Amino acid sequence: MSQNFDSIFIPTNGIRLHALTAGEGPLVVMVHGWPELSHSWRHQIGPLAEAGYKVVAIDVRGYGLSDRPEPVEAYAMKPLMDDLIGVFDHFEADTAVLIGHDWGAPIVWNTALAFPDRVSAVAGLSVPYFKRAGIPPLALWNALYTDKDRFFYQVYFQDEGVPEAAFGADPAAGLEKIYYALSGDAVRAGDRWPTLDAGAALLDHLPRPKTFPAWLSAEDRAHYVERFEASGFHGAFNRYRNIDRDYHELPDYGVGTIKQPSAFIGGALDGVRAFVPGRDAYAGAGLLLDDLRVNRVIDGAGHWVQQEAPDEVTAALLAFLGGL
Repeated sequence: MSQNFDSIFIPTNGIRLHALTAGEGPLVVMVHGWPELSHSWRHQIGPLAEAGYKVVAIDVRGYGLSDRPEPVEAYAMKPLMDDLIGVFDHFEADTAVLIGHDWGAPIVWNTALAFPDRVSAVAGLSVPYFKRAGIPPLALWNALYTDKDRFFYQVYFQDEGVPEAAFGADPAAGLEKIYYALSGDAVRAGDRWPTLDAGAALLDHLPRPKTFPAWLSAEDRAHYVERFEASGFHGAFNRYRNIDRDYHELPDYGVGTIKQPSAFIGGALDGVRAFVPGRDAYAGAGLLLDDLRVNRVIDGAGHWVQQEAPDEVTAALLAFLGGL
């Protein structure tokens, strides 16, 4: 990990978040997804800092060196948003730009919608700000998958303790399988995300490559494994266990438009695009964004877009920030 990053702890919303920081200037806060860390932004932190920004990449609560509250409801969207506002306050920033990937994208989209006076601009990677469904998420996933005896990972993650045990049994194998399975490399090799029966044990059906793609080095993988061996996976999975709670507590999400300047960046080979069978999730990326400045889909990249295509993502983010 670059020595140009400062590793700090930020008191916020009754907990402490670990973060990597660099640079001085307007505040840019970066929010990772599952199962990742602040380290996922290692390629972007330096260039954004050099461009004149104070960059803060957090370990989301439950991850890495950040605090890990025990209750499931501690990982609902509202406390996660309040965590970010507390980060702004810690740096005495009236406003900040938010950038999020995977679960970090809904976190920053929600925060931009709920705190329009505090979030000056927002960028989501891999998960667009999409229109609200007419039924809660678990009912939707059951209708699309479980009721048809098909596996969907967000339903599998609901059973507290089951995925924790599966991933905790061999964190290195579990993480490598997930990172590979959702990468563009897996798609090109024909190792697409498998179609499974409901109730299947996910990790039993994902390949672990003998030689991992170059975008995630052995050092990077060791860093992730070390952190997840220390933290466990409970906090990370608890995010998924709040999807229905979020649906009811945040009725404006996916209904109200986001007014701030916004950006969406995704990988062309990202499996998230096909979560709803027969529909490309990227197709409506700008539907509820009133001021979409950047809409970039990067050829060849999969879900881990800022790691798989770091130069392209960094250039897109710098163009977005430079145009604000």
